[in-house]
Amino acid sequence: MKIQNSIYLVVFLLTSCINQPATKVYENTMWYAQPAEQWEESLPIGNGRIGAMVYGRTDIEHIQLNDDSMWPGKMEWNNPVGRPEDLKKIRQYLIEGKNDKADALLIEKFSNKSVGRSHQTLGDLFIELNHDNVTDYRRELDLETAIATTTYKTNGKEVTEKVFATNPHQAIIIELSSKAEEGLNGKLLFSRPEDEGHPTVTVSVDDSGNLLMDGEVTQYGGAFDSKPDPITYGVKFQTRLKVVNQDGEVISGDDYLELKGVKKAVIYLVSNSSFYHDDYITQNKKQLQNVVNNKLAKVEEEHIKDHQQFYSRVHINLEHDRMDSIPTDARLKRIQEGAIDLGMEELLFNYGRYLLIGCSREGTLAANLQGLWNPHIFAPWNGDYHLNINLQMNYWLANNTNLDELNMPLFDYVDRLIENGKETAKVNFGCRGSFIPHATDIWAVTWLRAPTAYWGGSFGAGGWLMQHYWQHYEYTQDKEFLKNRAYPAIKEVAQFYSDWLIEDPRDGSLVAAPSTSPENQFYNTDGKAVASCMGSAMDQQVIAEVFGEYVAACEVLEEDNELLQTIKDQLTRLRPGFVVGSDGRIQEWDREYKEVEPGHRHMSHLYGFHPGITINENNHPELMEGIKKTLQYRLDNGGAGTGWSRAWLINLYARLLDGDEAHKHIQFLFQRSMYLNLFDSHPPFQIDGNFGYSAGLAELLVQSHKGYIEFLPALPSAYENGAFDGLKVRGDAVVSAQWENNQLRKAKLVALKQGDFKILNPKSVREISAKVDGKKVEEREENGVLQVSLTKGQVLEISCSN
Repeated sequence: MKIQNSIYLVVFLLTSCINQPATKVYENTMWYAQPAEQWEESLPIGNGRIGAMVYGRTDIEHIQLNDDSMWPGKMEWNNPVGRPEDLKKIRQYLIEGKNDKADALLIEKFSNKSVGRSHQTLGDLFIELNHDNVTDYRRELDLETAIATTTYKTNGKEVTEKVFATNPHQAIIIELSSKAEEGLNGKLLFSRPEDEGHPTVTVSVDDSGNLLMDGEVTQYGGAFDSKPDPITYGVKFQTRLKVVNQDGEVISGDDYLELKGVKKAVIYLVSNSSFYHDDYITQNKKQLQNVVNNKLAKVEEEHIKDHQQFYSRVHINLEHDRMDSIPTDARLKRIQEGAIDLGMEELLFNYGRYLLIGCSREGTLAANLQGLWNPHIFAPWNGDYHLNINLQMNYWLANNTNLDELNMPLFDYVDRLIENGKETAKVNFGCRGSFIPHATDIWAVTWLRAPTAYWGGSFGAGGWLMQHYWQHYEYTQDKEFLKNRAYPAIKEVAQFYSDWLIEDPRDGSLVAAPSTSPENQFYNTDGKAVASCMGSAMDQQVIAEVFGEYVAACEVLEEDNELLQTIKDQLTRLRPGFVVGSDGRIQEWDREYKEVEPGHRHMSHLYGFHPGITINENNHPELMEGIKKTLQYRLDNGGAGTGWSRAWLINLYARLLDGDEAHKHIQFLFQRSMYLNLFDSHPPFQIDGNFGYSAGLAELLVQSHKGYIEFLPALPSAYENGAFDGLKVRGDAVVSAQWENNQLRKAKLVALKQGDFKILNPKSVREISAKVDGKKVEEREENGVLQVSLTKGQVLEISCSN
């Protein structure tokens, strides 16, 4: 890690030299002139595993606490009763055109229907302040330091609160100070919501004056197979808090601590659970002692350094008027009234990276539907892992915004799914390999869950997740990762799909069956609203992609086996996933049908175009118009109603090289799908839209999925002047660029590994010069593509003129 961080420091210095406008980034602070009233106004902090939402209140401060492992128990819930002979019946129904019967049997035999088992809040810390006559109020979140700060005056005397979640010390630190003669006076209280009337924690004070909150996660409103099924046990946890005070005293009550005349209080909070540690209480004691024994200044310094090793890799400067003197919520309101605020677009990009750093670190769980920030006992959609776009979108930004390491929790989690999915594949479906469903949770169960086929009868999740393994290899060129992590995973999923395919008697092609398009339905020939078909566009595209990844991985690793030969043969017979219908749109199912929801939020039948990379304007120009018509039809019928769907559109139009259309949807995202704390609104809050937006903005500035690197491929006209540095491209290189009047002026590429790099010559540029390590090179050029070979650490500089 130290070596890698040193490399990134060198890269930052090299890339920032070319782009002076990008070295001073202004939009790193969210701030407000009043406390948060609602949870969606509070400000998030996190160290990957634990976090908090800070309200900044002056009467009773509210800090809502989070832990990614707060889940009810695993329960002895079994795989569904379906077996291969049931699958055979479903397929026969599909061949006969009885889609409705196929849907019904799929759910009856292979789904555990509605499941109620939710990620939950850790609880709440309340700090009584009781301040009045408040003036000069400011509440802010500094994304560069990952510190939330509240300052104000009460009766003319300054009060300051700083809150941060440190990864090196695995603690939340709250520093409170007052310049009033009477100091700080009030109680510190832990609480946690009840679970269907059942208490969920006990709060006490130990002999050392530490405030403790002990509990076990339950779900008395739990459900399984669409029936009530209370969960009376789960992850056990303890939260431990210690106050170190300056002046005054800290008084211990039975279940509270009380500040009296304290001028400065440093509150150290640690929390651990039985999910991570058998002896989580001892772990708490160790962590608390460790952080308290360090000087506060050192703890803060190490926290900032740890955060910035990731955050400071990338800088984007969309040249704009300084507006950071206006509160963030006021700026959001201006956008909602029609203003364009490029600084907010820059800020939201930075915020996405900040949030991933805060909820996905080495050794933690993967980011769930809400990252890890969740105030509920029963969260929307269980706050779980949805694998038909949401979990994947959480990690779209990891590679292209230079946060490769933050992928590891995703791979750790998916590896567990693959192991568990082997049994589901074998027992339920009679297939080798591994099956991964459309939704699951902390326990990595792999059975289907949904009361309807269109909602959860989905079979494309495994292949979609494999895209992330392969993409990580493409971005890092890490052959050890490919050999030890990516290849074994891809092989298991490819094996499942190889066994899953059947011959379509209508045309002899190979298709997935049953097959759906996530959460959408169509009217079959009998006029019935149904979901299952013989090879939906998305499933066919997913299977073609994962087969291609398996073949490519075998080539890199020089593997040759029976499965490889089988898959190569199946690829030649696989029915295409992209078929243009009579109206010019891409078909969503195996034949042309009328969809039940023409404006559906999912654009699943465009998977191979984005987030996939198999289709582009070079290799399939004939499909581009169909993709555009498909998107426009969705929009004309009210599509992109959710925040994450809008973020997907931004990425899709970036791939279509239509920056202005992408920018229109950036405006819509701010106007229609944004809470005051800039959390994405589904509604309710889902974090995927934040992450999808950041990935999409990066795609507007640089793309590398077509075999070459393209600078400013979809630059919106609104981004007239600007610069960026530190974005990542395939081949393991970091790039920067500077532009004026919407034209590229300078670009730089730093090779992190030896390799051959291809760069598309920018449009509307008359003259290009290239240097490697300051020396002009005789570059190779073919079809408008510059080709250079670089060793590790070499720097390619490009200058452009009209």
